[in-house]
Amino acid sequence: MTVRVRFAPSPTGMLHIGNARTALITWLYARAKSGHFLLRIDDTDLERSKKEYEDAIEDGLKWLGMNWDEKARQRDRMDHYNVKIDQLKASGRLYPCYETPEELELKRKSQLARKLPPLYDREALKLTDEQKKAFEAQGRKPHWRFKMNHTPIKWDDEVRGPVHFEGSDMSDPVLIREDGSPLYHLCSVIDDIDYQMTHVVRGEDHVTNTAMHVQMFEALGAKPPSFAHLPLLSDAQGGKLSKRLGALNLKELRDQEGLEAMAVVSLLSRLGTSDPIEPFTDIKDVIANFDIAKFGRGTPKFDQEELTRLNAKILHITPYAAIKARLEEIGLSELDEKFWLTVRPNLEKLDDAKEWWRVANGPVEPVIEDAAFIAEAAKLLPETPWTRDTWGVWVDAVKVQTGRKGKQLFMPLRKALTGMEHGPELADLLLLIGPEKTRKRLGT
Repeated sequence: MTVRVRFAPSPTGMLHIGNARTALITWLYARAKSGHFLLRIDDTDLERSKKEYEDAIEDGLKWLGMNWDEKARQRDRMDHYNVKIDQLKASGRLYPCYETPEELELKRKSQLARKLPPLYDREALKLTDEQKKAFEAQGRKPHWRFKMNHTPIKWDDEVRGPVHFEGSDMSDPVLIREDGSPLYHLCSVIDDIDYQMTHVVRGEDHVTNTAMHVQMFEALGAKPPSFAHLPLLSDAQGGKLSKRLGALNLKELRDQEGLEAMAVVSLLSRLGTSDPIEPFTDIKDVIANFDIAKFGRGTPKFDQEELTRLNAKILHITPYAAIKARLEEIGLSELDEKFWLTVRPNLEKLDDAKEWWRVANGPVEPVIEDAAFIAEAAKLLPETPWTRDTWGVWVDAVKVQTGRKGKQLFMPLRKALTGMEHGPELADLLLLIGPEKTRKRLGT
């Protein structure tokens, strides 16, 4: 059996970090099993769905290194949904209801007041044809509910293990609005059947929906796929994601935060698993190590600081050949391999390379707090040509001449040469700055 999975975003907003995780895990599931990955755009909400969001979703997936084998849009399938809707109506599994929102709210409050679960009471099933006509004569249009069978609903979840619901404990869900438009639940089930989905990976907030969907699959004469419900992300303290983090989208991570795609992939692919978080530079290695059985039921903590640290680790091991094109994109086409290997241990984000390029090439405002010491050090600069040993030869001479050592020897030289208190090894950085700029910064 070929594994067939789907990622089904609604183009009503940007692809945020939680949905990106679901997309990535679904994609990894397919690729690890040499399966088929469908990108399905759930755009039945015609008013809120926007082409710009669809494009952004696709761009985000591509940025993470994800491709798809097939793409579909729900808005192109409305006629087919109507055929299946008629089938469910004919079988009695979809039935019309005429209560207004106000009437339904009164029923709900009454049930809660009596400490009863707020389940629909199925009064609409008792309506006669004459009563239905009378409602319609008043201008009421029905919404349609799916009639749940009062039988056990069970499946063996690939993350949660055995799951059990009782149909009698569940309210008949509304599947068609008063305006005749179908809700997500019905369209999703029909699509999963038609596109022969074998597995569905989704967040644990859909577990109850899945129980309803299982009966919808059966009502349409299909076997339900296998399910894997992932725990939702929390913040670093274990609480609900803040609005800012919860809405953090891939475009912001790429364009505003300046993060590497593989940092996002490395973190999201391991959050919630038994494996340690580690930096990957090739998505093929992520696929090779993927196993959905490693995901547990515990709530994974998303820490943006951890993502930044992971980003730095990835840059620190990225070879020049793999980053050259990216450097050109950010205006550093002249930055060569020697420069990259010198500065990459000090990078947190790729844009940081711009700062070290400036430090090496100028302009730099030297920080000189002891002019006499710097002047003495300048006199002791070795003759050219310089090698990596030049720094050691120089500071040894300055140490002998001035009696300084340790931080009091190195820090004034670093601040005079770079204007900064930290940075790459000065043995390497001195060669990037070169003799001419070094003497100028030392005031000679």
